[in-house]
Amino acid sequence: MMRLAAIKASLTGSNALPLRPVGQVMDLERLGAMHQSRLSFMRTLVRRIMLERWQIDTVRLELCADGYGTVIYEITAPQGLFSFVIFSDYLSSEERNDRVIASKWDLTMALVEGRVDEDYLEFLRQNVPLQEAGRVDSRVFVLSRANRSARNFDYVVDQLARGEQPDVANIAKVGYLYRTTAVYGSGKLGMADWEKVSTRYPDFSRPFAAEMFVCFMLRNFSLLQVEHIAAHRAPRTFVPMQPEIKRYFGIGNSTGLGMAPYLINHPMLINRWVEMRELALALVRTLGHIDGEVFQKFDSLLARCSQHMAETVTEDQWQTTNNLRVIDDLFALRRQAEQSLNSWNELLAWSEQHCSLQGQELLVSVILELYPQLVDGLEDYYCAEEFLDLDPLMPLQRLKEVIERRYDWALKIDFSEEGARDIFWYRSEEKMEPRLGQCALDSGKDKQMALGVGYAVYKCYQQLCQYIEEFPQHSTARFMVAQPKLRGIVRRIQSMDRCVYGDIQANLLAKDILPMHLLRAKLSFFGVSKFDPRSRLWVRNTMYQGAPLLEDIGKIYHDDWFMPLAPVNKENTDASVNE
Repeated sequence: MMRLAAIKASLTGSNALPLRPVGQVMDLERLGAMHQSRLSFMRTLVRRIMLERWQIDTVRLELCADGYGTVIYEITAPQGLFSFVIFSDYLSSEERNDRVIASKWDLTMALVEGRVDEDYLEFLRQNVPLQEAGRVDSRVFVLSRANRSARNFDYVVDQLARGEQPDVANIAKVGYLYRTTAVYGSGKLGMADWEKVSTRYPDFSRPFAAEMFVCFMLRNFSLLQVEHIAAHRAPRTFVPMQPEIKRYFGIGNSTGLGMAPYLINHPMLINRWVEMRELALALVRTLGHIDGEVFQKFDSLLARCSQHMAETVTEDQWQTTNNLRVIDDLFALRRQAEQSLNSWNELLAWSEQHCSLQGQELLVSVILELYPQLVDGLEDYYCAEEFLDLDPLMPLQRLKEVIERRYDWALKIDFSEEGARDIFWYRSEEKMEPRLGQCALDSGKDKQMALGVGYAVYKCYQQLCQYIEEFPQHSTARFMVAQPKLRGIVRRIQSMDRCVYGDIQANLLAKDILPMHLLRAKLSFFGVSKFDPRSRLWVRNTMYQGAPLLEDIGKIYHDDWFMPLAPVNKENTDASVNE
């Protein structure tokens, strides 16, 4: 913790690091414009796997010619032994459903502690394929499921069986063979809770490390499976996939409202993630020297990002327009940098005047990419204890000042305005998944989730001001006795005042709220790419595209899969043929 303490000590005084303002950073639309970076969870996990040279072995491969059966990988990490178990089952077209209400899937899988013997494998076989309908034990860290891509899976098998490589242009449209529909962890369905995983298993002690690892392993299994099926279908003509094309395959993901409440219900953690990203940017702005080599790499990364955006296929017109705007932003940034690039502060300020929010935030990710020696390592501080503490001795005048200073954004909202409180959030009874209700149309507002932080702060402030008029010298404790229902929001206000960035600044009850911004903010921390919104409520994306393969572990690692580009198809004659 010494490095983080030293960095934080530099946040005050005449030589303070240039952190971006809270009101700018925590604006919901800006958070929803972020992109993957060196600090994204997938990048940091893969860096750890490659640099620590985890040993990942296939200890059980029982697949029929059509790819159905059981596979077990054993993972020997520096501080533990784990198993990744996959069940591949036949799924008819009538049963295939990517929605959360599905009950059967092509693949179901689990990441578990230790080695799996026959008895435990049978226990997993009876429960893992059932997902929510089953019950696992605390040896399991993560439970997940996935379905085949209708557009890519059979096509790739057919190509390899014919002795040909899949057309990269086709892959670029849908960059995966499987897509996940849920990845469960942190104590759900009987699994090990986060406290156990984070304290007993250092290899997965960073937030969502185990969940991201499951997606990484799923991606590698998908490549093994298509080659297995193709080899059995046509052993004389089959060719394995070229490594460059393999790396271009990722894992598909569909993310809906289920992810949105997390950002509101874990404010200390989200503040910490944002803080580390902003600390990284501040370090680069302060210490990032710009020379000819840095400039060339910067220009090359901007060109790569532009091509990556051009290769991103989405059916959503809003996202298509945004991608085109970002491409224009990148061209303008390259031209501006050629004319003058004396400091990152100047270029960042220029981008805020001339680029879209997505262009501005992509520039941040690119800048971080240039200085691994300043950025890498901050991921070690991503954990934060999610504990909101009430300070009963705080004078009410002090509490009022905290609200006016840290929640000025909430006090500026006119909640009496039409549409300001039209939406409420609730959990569906069938799947316990978050949903949006309209106050004028739907019943159930009395069971809403407490996600309207801005409105709760506003109501608290109104009642606080009334109370202070009569009892100006009272403490928070006396106010809590008079208004016990405000205890939760007061606890949050006081706790978040101890954070650098605090709460996300948005009215989540407004009729025009875009949950997409919440989804994208969290997904950017995960490290996904190629956002393809399907509505304002859910988005498709791609994970691990361009990442190393299992067979790359042990080789020299350059960590250069930021914004991956489509490879160039080699001649099929270059591929080796299994006779």
